[in-house]
Amino acid sequence: MNGWILAATVELGGGGAAALWGVTTGPPARRVIAQNLTTSVVCPALLLLAQGYGRPAYVDLALLLALLGPVGTLVFARLLSGDLTGERPGAWALTWTAAGLGAAVVLAVCVAGDPGRATAKLLVIGTLLIGGNLIASRALAGGFRGVRGG
Repeated sequence: MNGWILAATVELGGGGAAALWGVTTGPPARRVIAQNLTTSVVCPALLLLAQGYGRPAYVDLALLLALLGPVGTLVFARLLSGDLTGERPGAWALTWTAAGLGAAVVLAVCVAGDPGRATAKLLVIGTLLIGGNLIASRALAGGFRGVRGG
């Protein structure tokens, strides 16, 4: 076991436990936020595992997850909009922590890898992961100013 795999194990253990607890308990608003956290935990873990095992296919899976994860959160929020009207979850500390963790992992994997197409793909994954999860969390927390319902 190398450091990359150990880091992925620690991340999945801590973040996965928090996401599992949030998904299985509490009101629907917290469950949707926890579903969004799942993407923020699994995607960087896949990048760490790709580096640890030397399997670039895991990077492609992380790209797909970074693209579809926040979209899935917004779909759940739309479908559960009736259940989410009275309660607006406030998970900004958790959201920024997950964004910082994702940025740190993407930066570490970019530094460890060779510059080129793979680094560009990692930067796209980081942008999608962090931007998508921040937008999804903001939409769940009450929307944006100037937008209907926000």
